[in-house]
Amino acid sequence: MHARVLAAAWLWAAPVAAQQAGPVNVVSSGPASVAVMIYRAPGRAPEAPLSQSWLGGYALISEERDIDLPAGAAILRFEGVAAGMLAESAILTGLPDGVTEKNLDADLLSPRNLYARAFGRPVTLQRLHPGSGQVEEEPAIIRSGPDGAAVVQTRAGFELVNCGGLQDSIAYQGLPQGLNSRPTLSVATRSATARRVRVRLSYLAWGFDWRAHYVLALAPGAREGRLTAWLTLASSDDTGFPAAAASVIAGQPHFDENRPDEQGGDLELRCGVMAPAVAAPPPLSMAAPMAEIVLTASRRMMKADVVAQAERLGDLHLYRIPVPTTVAAHAQKQVALLTARRVKLALIYAATIPPDGEEQARTTLRLRNRREDGLGLALPGGGLSVTQALGAATLPVGEGSMADKAEGETADVALDTAPTVRVTSVATAARGGLRRVRLTVANANRWPVRFEGGLLPDEGEAVVASSLGLGRKDGRPLWSAVVPARGTAVLTYSLRRTRP
Repeated sequence: MHARVLAAAWLWAAPVAAQQAGPVNVVSSGPASVAVMIYRAPGRAPEAPLSQSWLGGYALISEERDIDLPAGAAILRFEGVAAGMLAESAILTGLPDGVTEKNLDADLLSPRNLYARAFGRPVTLQRLHPGSGQVEEEPAIIRSGPDGAAVVQTRAGFELVNCGGLQDSIAYQGLPQGLNSRPTLSVATRSATARRVRVRLSYLAWGFDWRAHYVLALAPGAREGRLTAWLTLASSDDTGFPAAAASVIAGQPHFDENRPDEQGGDLELRCGVMAPAVAAPPPLSMAAPMAEIVLTASRRMMKADVVAQAERLGDLHLYRIPVPTTVAAHAQKQVALLTARRVKLALIYAATIPPDGEEQARTTLRLRNRREDGLGLALPGGGLSVTQALGAATLPVGEGSMADKAEGETADVALDTAPTVRVTSVATAARGGLRRVRLTVANANRWPVRFEGGLLPDEGEAVVASSLGLGRKDGRPLWSAVVPARGTAVLTYSLRRTRP
């Protein structure tokens, strides 16, 4: 009877134990292939330099991974995802029975997080005496958070770390639960049978950006030049993506920024005044949290033999780098967008002219984005540096910027002001509801120049007559003229008030 009872109890307990067994943990250490598509930081002007400490752009990252699924419930741990991953954007396909839950385990192993997780726990305090070079060890308990001074409790009482001429360090007894050495996405799933599957994981991540920059070498006469352009890919993320299919997106997609606070980072222990050791901890005045990000050394690599390829993507443009490219953590890399393309151009002097006053014209380069002019492709906005050869030397001529330009559009890149081309505008008193304006452009150069002036009437006025024909640009009347060498050009026009 006793044996039958034990047997019955064992038969009853066996399925219960099976039901209570938790899901199997399956770890994927890295992707078989990865693609990184980088978007510019929303709100950053295309010509603005990339931030040295924090990148406000984002990337669409797509990974393919091979997973050995067990039968039944499993927790898949995708290690090596981007630290700035937006877990709510993650899409996972290829699992036979889908996903029941997903979590970003982004509480990374860092000096700051390690210290915070050890609050109230025993550690070993290692103290270096600078004079003798000897290291002493003693047990301690952490009694403060990671912001401000580090307070520990030793046999002597409550003390501040790194005070009194000592150099202290903290040795921890094991790794606190929940800290990860790499950013990890956890996914709960279930499979009817054990099988090997290839899954695709796609998600958005913060901490990326890119920038285009053009260099134009003017030929003698400034009617043509050689245009070179570079794409700079940048990442401030902790995760690197080796041999990635990299690309960038030009345009302005709509994106609502909602970045979580930074976690992890460095630990800074500060010295201060501490009350004598007492039996109970005294009240502590904690310093304000530090909002500082420290980057490791940046690495740059330039590939002159690799040229990005442009593709249309709806209203945006995609520039694909045709070879596998490593998007390294905390690094920048440059690849060619254009390689010494011969282009036609026009050098003009432009100004926006009010009815009264004196202005200096701005030297402006005009590039027509057409095949017959050497271009004819989508050009992402960016900075432009202009150089010109003078004997054996190459001298900088000016700096400007260009917005995104589609094929067929014209880019006017304003450089520096030109003191040799001055614009004077004089208006007479109004008579009969009209004001007459005399506009004079003086050219001090030894060669003729092409001038374009956008007329800027006062608010409530409109141009109703002019001595020469006018065009329009950007909604304003435009006067175009060739000003002779060491000469002038004159325009007179009339203004009428259209509303009080």
